[in-house]
Amino acid sequence: MSANNQSMKKLHFLFAFLFLFSCKYDTVEVPPEPIDPVAASNFPQDIGNILVNKCATAGCHNSLSRSYAGGLDFSTWDLMFDGGRNGTAVIPYSVENSYLLFSVNTDTLLGPVLLPTMPYLEDHLSSQEYTTLVNWIADGAPKKDGFIKFSDNPNRRKLYIVIQGCDKVAVVDEASKVIMRYIDVGNNPNQIESPHQVRVSEDGQYWYVVFINGDILQKFRTSDDSLVGEVNITSAAWNTLVFSSSGDTGFVNGTVEGIIAAVNLNSMTLQNLFTISYPHGGIVSPDGRYMYVTSQNGNFITKVDLSTAPFYDNSTIVLVPGAIPSTSAGTYDPHEMTLTPDGTRYMVSCQASNEVRVFQLSNDSLLAVINVGQYPQEFTVMPSLNKVYISCTEAYVDANRKGLVYSIDCSTYETDSIYPGFQPHGVVADDNSKLVYVANLNSDPTGPPPHHASSCGGRNGNLSIIDATTFTMYRKQLSDGNSFQYKCELLPAPYFISLRE
Repeated sequence: MSANNQSMKKLHFLFAFLFLFSCKYDTVEVPPEPIDPVAASNFPQDIGNILVNKCATAGCHNSLSRSYAGGLDFSTWDLMFDGGRNGTAVIPYSVENSYLLFSVNTDTLLGPVLLPTMPYLEDHLSSQEYTTLVNWIADGAPKKDGFIKFSDNPNRRKLYIVIQGCDKVAVVDEASKVIMRYIDVGNNPNQIESPHQVRVSEDGQYWYVVFINGDILQKFRTSDDSLVGEVNITSAAWNTLVFSSSGDTGFVNGTVEGIIAAVNLNSMTLQNLFTISYPHGGIVSPDGRYMYVTSQNGNFITKVDLSTAPFYDNSTIVLVPGAIPSTSAGTYDPHEMTLTPDGTRYMVSCQASNEVRVFQLSNDSLLAVINVGQYPQEFTVMPSLNKVYISCTEAYVDANRKGLVYSIDCSTYETDSIYPGFQPHGVVADDNSKLVYVANLNSDPTGPPPHHASSCGGRNGNLSIIDATTFTMYRKQLSDGNSFQYKCELLPAPYFISLRE
């Protein structure tokens, strides 16, 4: 072999060696930089040091074990706002109602204490750490970039739940189904004014609150839940609000005093007060001509001719054809009314006889009597399913359960029922998602003990959800693949719900 060929072979060998070596070198994996869980959490640094390092630990409130830790995950700011098995742990600006604080507090002088104290079987938070959490929530529980949860969408779909025991309205984000805010209502800090009903206007721009222990009607803007105005309508036990078909007038029912306040909702001025026997619930006919009002003590409803304002001529419609109108309580005692989805009939809940009575709107004739559970109260309608739902607050289920929600098929008047929680009262249907939201009072001391303490006394109620398509209780899915029956604990006496579409 020539020297030249030997040199070429050596050169080829060298190239091959270098090639193989370089390939091996190129495939060497460089270990990634370790992820700082506090930085990745999007909590402010001082908050992340507490929640991530002391709460979102192995076996506790992280994404792997949240289903065994109350459904709560504190590993990131976003996951924290998913809530857990008993609802919302942190409510922006609401220190007194964020139960995260109850769980880590050890000093009853600072606030409620919920046992067992967290972190479980570990060192408790210092007073400085607790104060850091308190101040953070008081400032809105912001993300590390300063963003406040739920502050980004003025057109957000919301549920409004009036809390009669605490002069508050709970605002629930419909998408995540957690409490996004608690709004103070009323104007007298020296007494509980007992807000009884909240109603969202038909255009979705405003919500209104009436008080059974006050003298005002209040108006709030739905985009930011700020107070727009209020009107003095004299002192009475104001129970409910009925909108005129145009939405310009609100009729506020004072049941005990037997009066109705007609209010201009645009200017928030009182137009007139007129008398009706024990007015409570009501509807307005689709053409806007008549308002029907239940007379809660007795056996009749009242039909008001709205074209005769401001005097409001009216007549009575007895619930039993041929009977004499009577205000004796304990026979039928009509409580609330609703129109059927097609607008041709109206239904009346009779809380003393445990019935729903159905009337033809065109001539006010009785069409059907539907037997339901004890103490039927509030209605809601789901047009796409042609169904009406009614809460029966005192319906006996068994020794540990009381209260049913009935579904009524508006074609056949057939019924079905489900237990949604203890003492259901307020109900509202969301036709978009096919869900029925239920406010359960749980005020009876024989009911299940609330999981959390109340900041204003009394027994906490809760929010539950019915899946209308299957007529089963709605289940919430977790990031770890598990699920649980949804329940969000609320402050005492959650009476009514209204939906902002």
